[in-house]
Amino acid sequence: MKKELNKETINHNKELPIKIIQFGGGNFMRAFTDYVIDKLNKDANFNAGIANIKVTPSGSSFHTFEDQDNLYTLFTRGIKKGKTIDNHQIISSIQTSINPYEDYQKFIDLAKEDELEFVFSNTTESGIIFDDSENKLGNTVHQNFPAKLTTLLYERFKYFKGNQEKGLTIIPCELIENNASTLKTYILEYAKLWNLDTEFSNWINSANSFHNTLVDRIVPGFPKDDLESYTNQLDYNDELIVVAEAFLLWVIQGNNKLLEKIPFDKANEQILIVEDINPYRTSKVRILNGAHTAMVPFSIMMGIETVKEAIDNEISGEIIRQIVYDEIIPILNLPKDELEEYAEDVFDRFRNPFIKHYLSSIALNSISKFKVRVLPSFIEYIAKFNSLPKNITFSFATLLLFYKGEWNGKALPLNDDESIVEEFKKIWSLNNYKEIANSILKNESFWNQDLTKIEGLVDEVALIFELINEQGIENGYSIYIKQ
Repeated sequence: MKKELNKETINHNKELPIKIIQFGGGNFMRAFTDYVIDKLNKDANFNAGIANIKVTPSGSSFHTFEDQDNLYTLFTRGIKKGKTIDNHQIISSIQTSINPYEDYQKFIDLAKEDELEFVFSNTTESGIIFDDSENKLGNTVHQNFPAKLTTLLYERFKYFKGNQEKGLTIIPCELIENNASTLKTYILEYAKLWNLDTEFSNWINSANSFHNTLVDRIVPGFPKDDLESYTNQLDYNDELIVVAEAFLLWVIQGNNKLLEKIPFDKANEQILIVEDINPYRTSKVRILNGAHTAMVPFSIMMGIETVKEAIDNEISGEIIRQIVYDEIIPILNLPKDELEEYAEDVFDRFRNPFIKHYLSSIALNSISKFKVRVLPSFIEYIAKFNSLPKNITFSFATLLLFYKGEWNGKALPLNDDESIVEEFKKIWSLNNYKEIANSILKNESFWNQDLTKIEGLVDEVALIFELINEQGIENGYSIYIKQ
């Protein structure tokens, strides 16, 4: 019979001071921030404990944290720098888990922690919002995350009498642009709505720092579909197993003052402290998300089902590499070697044998995805080099052909807004390839611009239609790319 996972059974009795309050103890944060802090505690003697805060009243498994003394197993599986990674470890950075809906006072008392320095959060994209129905500061927990944080900060401001040394470093991980700046705006709005002291708002501005971030790690989470293969590797029971890929990227807007507070540079992970986060966000969208979107139509039409298969295939893999290395990287605003290293990491992730990422699921809403993720690279390449990027053009044309809805007598996994599907159906009823290309490319409801104004694009797309229909994807590409 297996033992229970707790501090006694694994002989781990070290208590860490609460330096971090974390809003959200879901799979992502446990495989991301909690893992990083655990690594810093073990490798850099950071000596930081985390107070894990439940952010919603729903869900019944939160008590499991305390049942396991806030310990859990992280399995890391994937490919990193060409090597297969498959290992597991116990994470011990969380010291206490608090449900403010059941014990509000325990939550509020965190404001009095003398060694408290940081706030992390991941309350999903809908978490950082302003809800004016939360219109007063009371003695019960707010539902809204920025309201909860405002309450906690106000309690700290009062307890330490506005001490400038007791402000916090706030590092949100929600997947929205300018996450920290937006969160700060809402905190100040709540301070105004609740008629809190002007000195409190001044303290927020002067004593606390807010850092916008970009986070990236695939975290499948609890392996319910293959649980036995994981539990067989453990000699204890664990109800909080979490599985993550090997890749981790954390870009934080800040400077050396942040590194003086928390030694991210000693984590041996891709954690970047930068003055401007925007080029990194653009690189992620263009390279990772752009490659995902660009590969979908021609790969599916070749009979390929998963991202890994698309990368491993000689033809589709070469098209994707050409798109990324020859047509996307040259127009991005970061050092070439840095971008190429990131691209190699991306391709490692695409090859991850432990994750089956189906192209049909990525195909959802491909027109809007292409518009946001790929079209900007396409336009900027033309502006910079005064020519069409041939591989992106080929992907673009196959996307338009994909929206015909069938290929070689088989239905394609077309999944988009009904009005878009119907419009393509109407256009594809035309018989002339050039007329079809012209009708699609000039449709501003698809692209927010008239793409027929790009010299030669209509003719190029019509040519690719013809080559693919006469020669198939592979031969059509080979003939087109040599022209």
